[in-house]
This record gives sequence, structure tokens and C-alpha cells, in this order.
Amino acid sequence: MTLAVSASLWAQDKGGQNPFSADARSSYTGIKNSLLRAAEKMPEENYSFRTVKEVRTFGEMVGHVADIQMMLCSLAKGEQKGPVAAGKTSKAELTAALKESFDYCDGVYNGMNDAEGAARVTMFGRQMTKLGVLNFNTMHDNEMYGTMAAFLRIKGIVPPSSERRP
Repeated sequence: MTLAVSASLWAQDKGGQNPFSADARSSYTGIKNSLLRAAEKMPEENYSFRTVKEVRTFGEMVGHVADIQMMLCSLAKGEQKGPVAAGKTSKAELTAALKESFDYCDGVYNGMNDAEGAARVTMFGRQMTKLGVLNFNTMHDNEMYGTMAAFLRIKGIVPPSSERRP
């Protein structure tokens, strides 16, 4: 599967002319699949589960990923998108918001090339390249997935990244 994804990304990259944006897209695609599967695997009744009061619920983490992705991907695209998960609490609503954020980000990652990715934008008060913003998004997604995977384990569910491969 990894080879198929890599070959597909290479083809999208027109023969390796945009290696930095291709790498960003590849990393994003990997965590995207894990996050979507984690959100699907957690039963509805556990979307309100939290380990301690200071930590987000599993559902709040799904919504947080969706909202931060919309913010970061729209920044890299030169737009301003608002939150998509605000006020949502059910598994159906939150997974739909997560999918919406991935649908939006897919277009940003797929449309990015190295030259455009080198352009600077302001994120959290500092200048970063657009590819830096997209890489930050992937880093944040990985951080959130790590926490979500622990929540799945606590509930006796094998996280997607630990499932046996056929």
C-alpha cells in the first residue's frame, strides 16, 4: 500500500519536480488515514470519555483536529475558514466535521508545489512558509492521534496504526 501511495504521489508530483510538497503530502496522507479510522473505531458512547477532567474528551479531540486543520490549511491557502466542529458532540457530527476538514485540506496539500510552499505567511505571530504551516498541521495531527490511540487502548480497542496488516 505504501508503494502505491508513493507512486501515486510521485505521479502527482510530475516526476519529482516538487519533492518538499510531495513529502508534506505523503506525511499528511498517512496520519489522515489513521485519524479517520480512529474516529470511526471509537464507539459513540465513548466520545464523551476523558481520562481526567483537565483533558479533552475523545470527541473533543476529534473536533479539535477538525477545527485546527481548517485553520491551518486555510492559512496555507490564503483563506480564512472558521471552525467546523463548534457545538458538535455526537460521533456522527464530529466524524463528519473531521471528514470535511480533510476534504478541504486534501485540496490544499494536493494543490501545493514547492515554489508556492516557500511563500511566507504569519502563523501565531511569526513568519513561516506555507509548507511549514502544512508540516505543523501534520505534526499536530500526529500528536493528537497519539493521545487518541491511548484513549482507544484504555477502552480495549486496538488503534488503527497497531492493527495487523494482511
